Amino acid sequence: MRTSPPIRALAKLLLTASALAALSACGHKTDAGATAEVTPQNVTLTAAQLQHVRLITVAEAQFHKSIEAAGIVDFDNDQSTSVTSPISGLVTRLLVNPGQPVSAGQALAMVDSSDFAAATSAYAKAIATAKTTRQIADTDKDLAQHNGISAREAQQAQTDAANAAADRDAALQALQALKIDPKAIRDIEAGRPIGRLEGAIRAPIGGTLVEKLITPGQLLQAGTTPAFTVANLSKVWVMTQVASSDQASVQAGDPAEIETGVGAAHLTGVVDNVAALVNPDTRAVTARVVAANPGGQLKKQMYVRVLLTAKQASTGLLVPAAAILRDDENLPFVYVAEPKGDFARRRVTLGYRTGDQYEITAGLQAGERIVSDGGIFVQFMQSQ
Repeated sequence: MRTSPPIRALAKLLLTASALAALSACGHKTDAGATAEVTPQNVTLTAAQLQHVRLITVAEAQFHKSIEAAGIVDFDNDQSTSVTSPISGLVTRLLVNPGQPVSAGQALAMVDSSDFAAATSAYAKAIATAKTTRQIADTDKDLAQHNGISAREAQQAQTDAANAAADRDAALQALQALKIDPKAIRDIEAGRPIGRLEGAIRAPIGGTLVEKLITPGQLLQAGTTPAFTVANLSKVWVMTQVASSDQASVQAGDPAEIETGVGAAHLTGVVDNVAALVNPDTRAVTARVVAANPGGQLKKQMYVRVLLTAKQASTGLLVPAAAILRDDENLPFVYVAEPKGDFARRRVTLGYRTGDQYEITAGLQAGERIVSDGGIFVQFMQSQ
């Protein structure tokens, strides 16, 4: 059966109305979703509720930045040295053990060396030659004055005497470089016989013998074989690694606090040097701390914790850490007191934290009032 025109028109009208209703429903859902993303409205508290919050006025303040870094203890290389043997030969005796204090010039080990025999013989010969040539030069000078020899011959004798004296002095310096006992040198100069000499490896500086690298019977090569390490342990270096982003906050002269993890005592030091180059492996900058070492508490290669504090003060807006809250996106915000008496959320950018305060680098201005205590209560009231 065919549908009449009036019925067809009525059906079309009903379909159009249904479509409009559906579009209207969709539109309401979109508005609801958009409303959920809008920043929460300001909250107003009653006089009784205001008793649960505390306000402060934001103001600029000075603070000193601190940086925590790991450190490794090292000897003060300005007061430590590796001792090499000045002579070749066999080690006959070791006279000290690691950990013992030593003084400058003290014998650390004895070496049986042919270098000593050669050096003492050369010095004795040089003394005799210098003495003889000087006597000849003095005699020729007298003869020249009485026309017994020519002036040229007398001058040559003086030159030979001067050369012999120079050779004698060089031989003496060679003995002294070998650290031969001064008494043995005096015996040679006096013409007294001396027995077979043992060479000594002596400490070039005073301090503590921290390393022994040779054993009895070992053959040493002059100037190349490391034998001992002597260091002054009253001061040490602590090498710290500072992130390149914190480099601007660390300068020479900044104080440092060192924790060893052994006992509760903290040692103090001073930043002595900040490297000019970034470590290519760690992308960090090395800062050297010089620290006093009472009782030898700091030992080489020990890991320590170092707190570096900037000597130069920084200025910024500081707010209590308790004033910082987090929204659903974990972004920091504070509640700012508005002129009308209500409170508004304000997102902020956090900077350096000093103690229980944060530096605010963006989002607040000096003179504004914020909730410093009770922010969670305000957040609860805002959600109602």
